[in-house]
Amino acid sequence: MKIKFAVIGQGHIGKRHAEMVRRNPEAELVAVCDVASKEQLGIADLKEDFFSNPEEMLAKHPEIDVVNVCTPNGLHAQHSLLALEAGKNVVCEKPMALSKSDCEAMLYKALQHHKTVFCVMQNRYSPPSVWLKKIVEEKIIGDVYMVQLNCYWNRDERYYKKGGWKGTQELDGGTLFTQFSHWIDLLFWIFGDIKDIQAKFGDFNHATLTEFEDSGFVNFNFVNGGMGSINYSTAVWNSNLESSITIIGSKGSVKVGGQYMDQVEHCNIRDYTLPSLDPTNEANDYGTYKGSANNHPQIIANVIDTLKGRTTITTNAMEGLKVVDMIERIYALRGPDKKS
Repeated sequence: MKIKFAVIGQGHIGKRHAEMVRRNPEAELVAVCDVASKEQLGIADLKEDFFSNPEEMLAKHPEIDVVNVCTPNGLHAQHSLLALEAGKNVVCEKPMALSKSDCEAMLYKALQHHKTVFCVMQNRYSPPSVWLKKIVEEKIIGDVYMVQLNCYWNRDERYYKKGGWKGTQELDGGTLFTQFSHWIDLLFWIFGDIKDIQAKFGDFNHATLTEFEDSGFVNFNFVNGGMGSINYSTAVWNSNLESSITIIGSKGSVKVGGQYMDQVEHCNIRDYTLPSLDPTNEANDYGTYKGSANNHPQIIANVIDTLKGRTTITTNAMEGLKVVDMIERIYALRGPDKKS
């Protein structure tokens, strides 16, 4: 029996979700929903039912099993809660919400209705990420001493359109939520929680584009031992520079780099030879800019396999909550103007 999906939000990522559902032989796309018209969205030839409000969609299609929430960040909790209250499982795009308290409300509602919240953190499927987790978890690299995460991307006026939700504190939430929560998820997934956070923020060229910082230095200790840092910016001129992670351990050192953390640039571990890794999928291409790797087919497959009892969830709601909690604790160190 096919799993029946609906998608709320038909921007770039919502369209990607819809297409990945269509392509999966065990899935059926029942309906999509967006406040904009089909013509405005460029989906005039849509074959599935289209709704402008999610309540109507859920009422008209009680057979829906899963609702994919692909709306602006600040609406994730609202739309997820709506779907859960209707007795649907939820696939929530990153970030799960913009506050830990909203994530807790979603988690409570899911438990109350015996439903599952799947959080989209598709970079966990990247072969270099899987490899990094293995060498840390199995102590191949030994004790972790230092971890440095660098995220240097371009987001300029081509991305932050006037009148759009991106760049607003209420619906976007900040650079760490929208651009780099995938990488903070990898930090949590591989190394665990953080403590003793210190941070410095700057706004170099986004003063007229966003309501928050475009750059920051963050350092901390890992609860499990070792220290780490996140150095990030969306002020890079014209195009993305890199997303990289460097690990210094008691038995060796590694660096995975490239624009999307897709290339092993350094591996020097005692008595160890780097295995051949599968190629990483191309980045999501949005025309004037690119995002993280296109691993959404694996997300949809994992949802189906989990609901059919064949596997376990890749990123559960508690993990999604922890990522939001980590970002919230980092951002608590910003000044009252959200930029310093």
